[in-house]
Amino acid sequence: MKFAEPQTLKKISSLINAKYVGDDNFQIEGINEIHRVKKGEIVFVDHPKYYDKALQSAASVVLINKKIACSPEKALIISDDPFRDFNLINAHFRKFEPQKEMISPDVLIGENTIIQPNVYIGKQVKIGSNCIIFSNVTLQDYTEIGDNVIIQSGTVIGGDGFYYKNRGTHYDRLKSVGNVKIEDNVEIGSNCTVDRGVTSTTTIGEGSKLDNLIQVGHDTVIGKKCLIASQVGIAGCCNIKDEVVIWGQVGIASSLTIGNKAVILAQSGVSKNLENKKTYFGSPADESKKVMKELAIIKRLAHKK
Repeated sequence: MKFAEPQTLKKISSLINAKYVGDDNFQIEGINEIHRVKKGEIVFVDHPKYYDKALQSAASVVLINKKIACSPEKALIISDDPFRDFNLINAHFRKFEPQKEMISPDVLIGENTIIQPNVYIGKQVKIGSNCIIFSNVTLQDYTEIGDNVIIQSGTVIGGDGFYYKNRGTHYDRLKSVGNVKIEDNVEIGSNCTVDRGVTSTTTIGEGSKLDNLIQVGHDTVIGKKCLIASQVGIAGCCNIKDEVVIWGQVGIASSLTIGNKAVILAQSGVSKNLENKKTYFGSPADESKKVMKELAIIKRLAHKK
């Protein structure tokens, strides 16, 4: 999430009553979680296992629970609970505000776009030209939709990401303050759910087509001209490259990359990165020819007396 205007290290630290290491006027442009963080932004880390990953990331500021040596180009904010304070910073800059109208008065809608009855549209949503948004669709705050987009009934765009910390006695939600961007010429079927980024943008690339009953997790980026069949579940922070085909009931674990023009056959379970231009099947998914050969061997063995 980009701040509306740059903030200083001192000001951000004062919001959460935390100590810091760095110049008072060190400039901060936004805040992001580790998978999408960029230069100028804050990232949080609360476990020694991930200290190095956070310190070596593109982040300019690390919200951390221990004072530790870092590059002079970076700054630290020292917190006894970085997860909690990450939420507090996000909530300060992007507050949840209840809405009384079905369509927020600040929505921008392009020419020749059709909004059917009973569509809910949150604040600062942008919808391009020549779109059709069917009844009972929900477009949550800050959603961006390009031109020539079709969204079928019952779909929810911009729900909260599924991201929790186990506190022992309960699960604590990492609040979602990102958004969803749907590029031109995308079609999304009925009863799909596309979660907003936790602090960044969940993206569906130009020309991609999604069937009914598909789940797209927070901060996932789907490339251009992808084809995704019904009941596919894609976890958060995945990178689905261009022209990927995913057939029905495929499950993809978090933070994986699916290469350009890869094909994943139905009912596969993906637990590792997949290469470009190959066809995959099975759970865990592997190259389909290899899996089919193994299944044929097993079948022959099973019929031997």
